[in-house]
Amino acid sequence: MTDRIPQVLIGHKEIARFLGVSPRQVAWLDEKNRLPTFRIGRRSCARPDSLQAWLIAEEEKARRQRR
Repeated sequence: MTDRIPQVLIGHKEIARFLGVSPRQVAWLDEKNRLPTFRIGRRSCARPDSLQAWLIAEEEKARRQRR
C-alpha cells in the first residue's frame, strides 16, 4: 500500500498534519491570511504543492532577514 498525498487537504487537521504543526497553529495562520488556503463551504482547504511553495518562500524570507 502506498501513502498518497491528496490533491486537496481539507480542514485544519489535514493541513496541520501535512505541515507538522498543530491544528490551532494552522487556524491562527489561516485567520491572519498567512497560509495559501481557500474555502470549500466553511472549511479551509489547501493544495499540498501550494503549501510547499509557501514553505520555500517563508524559508527564503527568513534567510534574507538573517543577513
